[in-house]
Amino acid sequence: MSSEARQDQHNSPGSRSDITSNRKLLLFSLVTLLVATIIALFARDIAAVSSFRRLFGSSTRATRSAAPLSSVAAAASAKTTVSSGLEGSTANMKTPVYFLSHGGPNVMYDVEHPAYRKLGDIGREITTMVKPRAVVVFSAHWQGGRDTIYVNTAEMTDLIYDFYGFPDHYYKEKYPNVGSKEVSHKVLDLLKGAGIEAKGVKRGLDHGVWASFKCAFEPDENPLNVPIVQVSLFDTENPIQHYRLGQAVSRLREDNILIIVSGMAVHNLRDMRFAFGNPRPLPYAVSFDEALKEAVTTAPAEREQAMASLLKRPDARQAHPTFDHLLPIHIGAGAAGEDLGKRTWTYPEGSMSWSQYRFGELENASSL
Repeated sequence: MSSEARQDQHNSPGSRSDITSNRKLLLFSLVTLLVATIIALFARDIAAVSSFRRLFGSSTRATRSAAPLSSVAAAASAKTTVSSGLEGSTANMKTPVYFLSHGGPNVMYDVEHPAYRKLGDIGREITTMVKPRAVVVFSAHWQGGRDTIYVNTAEMTDLIYDFYGFPDHYYKEKYPNVGSKEVSHKVLDLLKGAGIEAKGVKRGLDHGVWASFKCAFEPDENPLNVPIVQVSLFDTENPIQHYRLGQAVSRLREDNILIIVSGMAVHNLRDMRFAFGNPRPLPYAVSFDEALKEAVTTAPAEREQAMASLLKRPDARQAHPTFDHLLPIHIGAGAAGEDLGKRTWTYPEGSMSWSQYRFGELENASSL
């Protein structure tokens, strides 16, 4: 057979080599189809798993300690995402909100006082169970403008000794702390997004923060070791305005940032002379303390109005001649959203009450 004839036979549709080529093409097509099917099924399973985790977020959290190493690595990666922005937060995981009755700077030295010990208990609860990555704190001792909130943007903050008539060593106290530009700008963005005028300023921490924090987070025994960003109140006595302020920053809780509001449940310095040396509470210290508990523990849908009504009570101006130490808890209640409020401890004493509150449950806190 000539070479041309052999070539014609090789190129004919029925040739052996053509059949082999067609089989290879068919096999390749089947493999490609199989791979595409597997990828589609895998993607669908991923979506299903994600939906399952969103639906049962609190249940899947409970199994973290038994997760394999790959899951731990994934959790560490998730923490990095959460810390970098609010958009990376995990559903159903929120820090609680704490109201601290902080007292005067002398609480730091009165280590036998029940309030000193209770503040220490709260601090250990926060560092061991909540484990926030930062703290945003509102203190009774900082007012902004009537319609403007100030946010401390300083990364290195001094202490403000905003009290008078105490021994010299009070004014030499130190409390280690650092601010955070990232967190302070999150606060500014949230406030502006809620239509609240807000300005970044550089300021130290007042004693409504550092004196109570020194009891709660004793630097040697229970250090906080996370950034602290202080935010002002409004320079008004409007409870609704402060409740809305809390609502504006509530999303911080989804980013493992703890909100602490610092004031006093009952705070009448004018009447301290009547109770000096006698811890028995004055009548309004008891009646208003109980009214505050009733308002805070009201169902969230009715809580805003219940707390606003506190300021209209006949004993309100006895319990608080000015409302600066009461309004922080309105901020806390606003930040709590649908979470219930709970009085964790109370101690009426003279013209004061040291009641401590927490909004939200510890099991809903992020501990990543």
